[in-house]
Amino acid sequence: MSEANSNPVVLLHGIKDDSRKMEPLATLLRAEGREVHALSFSPNWGQVGIDLLASQLKGNLDARFPATQKLDFVAFSMGGLVVRYYLQRLGGLERTGRFVTISTPHRGSWLAWMLPNDAGRQMRQGSQFLSDLASDADRLKAVNFTSLWTPLDAMVLPSASSVVPQARSRKLWCMAHPLMVLEPRCLRAASLALRD
Repeated sequence: MSEANSNPVVLLHGIKDDSRKMEPLATLLRAEGREVHALSFSPNWGQVGIDLLASQLKGNLDARFPATQKLDFVAFSMGGLVVRYYLQRLGGLERTGRFVTISTPHRGSWLAWMLPNDAGRQMRQGSQFLSDLASDADRLKAVNFTSLWTPLDAMVLPSASSVVPQARSRKLWCMAHPLMVLEPRCLRAASLALRD
């Protein structure tokens, strides 16, 4: 494994999940020789804002890794927004090599209107939270950023909300949002993105 591909990989789940959701990807990456840390945030149902979950992520990373350690991230669904906030607002860009999102509603989801809680409100299209992240999203060009998504996503609506100009987009045909972190083609695509 080249030095450029030897960063520890941090995996982050989406709403209503925990680190177990990312275990298939963790297993694949470990088999490839990568150091993998699958993290859980709590509470996980959107009861607190994504910004607070990002602060929780920062605290976890600061406790686990030296400040000079470069990291790669793979995040599913809302977890991608948690990592984005960490990168764009909490100093994470400086220590990040690669950032891969899987079915993340970067530009919001209509379905978020059905979530009457803090994170749900933040994930609505046009929310102040998403508008703030979009205002300087070009900062994400400082990292190797890939967005994996499926046109068949019924939770990220419209599904193209996962597409942002700062990321290389990879469209995958997967039958449902939660299957994206189980689908072998998606797992391989995430692994390849971590090697670019």
